[in-house]
Amino acid sequence: MEFIGIPTEQTTAVTDAILGLLSLGITLYFYQFRRGRDPLKVNIWVWAFGLLAFASIVGAAAHGLKLPPAVYVFLWQPINLALGLTIAFFVVGVVYDLWGQLAAKRAMPFLLGAGLIFYGLTVLFTGTFLVFIAYEALAMLFALGGYAWLAARNRLAGAGLMALGVLITIIAAAVQASGAVRFTLIWPFDFNGAFHLIQMVGVFFLAAGLRTALLLNQKQA
Repeated sequence: MEFIGIPTEQTTAVTDAILGLLSLGITLYFYQFRRGRDPLKVNIWVWAFGLLAFASIVGAAAHGLKLPPAVYVFLWQPINLALGLTIAFFVVGVVYDLWGQLAAKRAMPFLLGAGLIFYGLTVLFTGTFLVFIAYEALAMLFALGGYAWLAARNRLAGAGLMALGVLITIIAAAVQASGAVRFTLIWPFDFNGAFHLIQMVGVFFLAAGLRTALLLNQKQA
């Protein structure tokens, strides 16, 4: 295996790997909360962050290695599937926080089905990331409205941090969708590398908000 020689693809691969390791660390951290008061909520978010970690780490290999075309195309299949299900679990988590456990259980099959439909669309429309951008945008706008409302009503500890994390994720997606961002920060970055850098910040705030809510629940137990 040879590393790719394109500088912007190298930084995309490295930032993807860092995003993956960050998400994996968050997954392992929240795994310990499964025996607390909200095991379903914890499992939803463990799946969301775990799938993001998987997609990012495999994405690092797809961007950073010189691969035969068939292998490159094959790698994007599990990446797209994992990304679709990441968004689905994320929305299930938002539904849980807005309307409770029963609503989340009822919504989960439909939302996971939507994630699978997204994956099917990426198979039909190969070579474009716009399908994911549209799918993610709908989910993130719903999440932003939900967590902003919960924060304004003071109904969920950490909701303000979650809303900020979602807003940063929307900004990251907009940067990636633009396809025009390029800059040098010691190393050259393009819109994909910029997306990963911004998304890391968003993931951090999402995890911080979730941690605040779970720790408060533990104290109230």
